[in-house]
Amino acid sequence: MTAPPPACLPEAARVYAGAFRRRVAEVMGAPLVGVAPGSTLEEAARRMRAAGVSALVLVEDGAARGILTERDVVEALSRHGAAAAALAADAVAMRPMHTVAADAFVYVAEGRMARLGVRHLVVVDAAGRPVGMVSARGLLKERADGALAMGDAVAGAGDAAALAAARAGLPSLARALLAEGLDGREVAAVTAAVLRESTARAAELAAAALGPPPAPWCVLVLGSGGRGESLLAADQDNAIVHGGTAAHDAWFAEAGRRIADTLDAAGVPFCRGGIMAANAAWRHPLDGWLALVAGWARRAEGESLLAADIFYDFAPVHGDAALADRLRTGALAIARDPMFLKMLAHDLAGFRAPVGWFGRLRTEGGLLDLKMHGLHPVVGAARILALRLGLEATGTAERLLRGEAAGAIPESDRAPVDAAHALFTRLVLESQIDALAAGNAPGNRIAPARLTPYRRRALADALHTAAAFAASIHDAVAFAPRPAPHTARGAAAR
Repeated sequence: MTAPPPACLPEAARVYAGAFRRRVAEVMGAPLVGVAPGSTLEEAARRMRAAGVSALVLVEDGAARGILTERDVVEALSRHGAAAAALAADAVAMRPMHTVAADAFVYVAEGRMARLGVRHLVVVDAAGRPVGMVSARGLLKERADGALAMGDAVAGAGDAAALAAARAGLPSLARALLAEGLDGREVAAVTAAVLRESTARAAELAAAALGPPPAPWCVLVLGSGGRGESLLAADQDNAIVHGGTAAHDAWFAEAGRRIADTLDAAGVPFCRGGIMAANAAWRHPLDGWLALVAGWARRAEGESLLAADIFYDFAPVHGDAALADRLRTGALAIARDPMFLKMLAHDLAGFRAPVGWFGRLRTEGGLLDLKMHGLHPVVGAARILALRLGLEATGTAERLLRGEAAGAIPESDRAPVDAAHALFTRLVLESQIDALAAGNAPGNRIAPARLTPYRRRALADALHTAAAFAASIHDAVAFAPRPAPHTARGAAAR
């Protein structure tokens, strides 16, 4: 599918910003209304009318086998007349049915309908089970112009060039969404979704070229992409976990290389630190990964800690998600080791807000690195909080909310940290968008002098909040009493 011209994106995005904010699960019809494949068309039509729906799912042995829509019924009547009423539903239903993930953004569903020329999609959960349905009629208030089909254009890209074309309008889209009033983190979530979809498509293209994998595998996106917080200067951070042995590594090595090359050609540059499945250090069988993470916990220094920080934010994007689930369960158990947590939290005590007398922001050459001084302490502290509590959440805002729910931080502390994280994200995005518009490379530094006095004061307060939060999480971990042998350390050993 050819991506729309980037110039189309801003206005369309302004009108249909909700499609980039809401998830399919929020707008789908549920539960599914089904009918047996052998039911007559007359029976199916009565079922639709009684349930007030425009499509039914054919259910056989508890599984969805196809979809029957009002249009299918009308077309059958036009061809067969009154005799159509006696036809079996599965004789005119669509097979296979088209689906969309429940946690996909609405714009993905809209773009998929446009590309496939259908009016209904069956919604599936992470395990592929049907849980609802979305229709063109139901999405009328959410429906976007074809220019907003970026996510589905990524999913349908046939090569790196098509993937690059599909991604080309992302900066313009980010600008439009910010202008529409979306929270900076909502825009970062859209950017991260496109990165994940791009990585998944690169993996699909690699597998199509190489043939079936020798064992189950799962491609992971790490770091900010895994957290759902990507900005516009993101590079590649990915890994592979598989169910094979060392003898199968050649296939996974080539897949990792192809994924990296495709993404780089599509505008997602190689990771400067080599954190890519193309490198042997970032692809392992499940037991190999758990042994590696356990090694990080034992060494707990230098490169091991940096690798752990990036790793623990992972999200599965392609392949067998059960492998990723097992990896997360094992890795979280290891992270409960109090000495590992203390070392992970060590740097949190060193953050100082770059704010001088009278709230004056300290800069270097007029610029302030907001990733280093703002995002990093908040993201890092939220990660430590989540690992200490054994939470599976990877997003910073969700980690903070769950930490509050667990009683680890009061709402009076969480709310200002959450607001600070949102402000940092928005300011960096705005700076990156301006840089790209000027033909410059996007970075993480902003020019405080360009902010209004109010925003400079808000930024100074947010930087103090970030540093204080990081210090509080460090102290909570560093001075935590040593647990009894049967608790965290014992669980990690098992």
